[in-house]
Amino acid sequence: MTGQPKSKWDGPGRSPGFLLWRVTLAWQRAMRSALAPHDLTHVQFVLLATLWWLADHEGRPTQQQLAGRAGTDTMMTSQVVRKLEERGLVARDVDPDDSRARRLRLTDAGRDVLTGALADVEAADDAFFAGRDALVRGLVSPESP
Repeated sequence: MTGQPKSKWDGPGRSPGFLLWRVTLAWQRAMRSALAPHDLTHVQFVLLATLWWLADHEGRPTQQQLAGRAGTDTMMTSQVVRKLEERGLVARDVDPDDSRARRLRLTDAGRDVLTGALADVEAADDAFFAGRDALVRGLVSPESP
């Protein structure tokens, strides 16, 4: 059965999903720009920032706990954490209670990189989302950390 595609929208500029896609791409460009001076990808930054937050509030997380909190795939998280470890930004230590698990911590170098990157990312967020308070309120749920 072939037919003409039909949409309830007059065009892509009226589709909320398409508009969210465009906003997401623009925000990702802003994040890449903010993180470039720190030689971090966005995923690396998210994992570093989430690790910092977890360590300061809940103790040293495992890679699995980090992936769960960050909302990232566990295999991808493991690969990215290994890269961060190679750069000396993260330490992975065997969990004394489970030799298969790794407990994570930021190194001093990781804390230094995160300090600068976090300031730049928050400044980029402030600039990007200025005047978009309703959007931000709509995206933040009461359950968000």
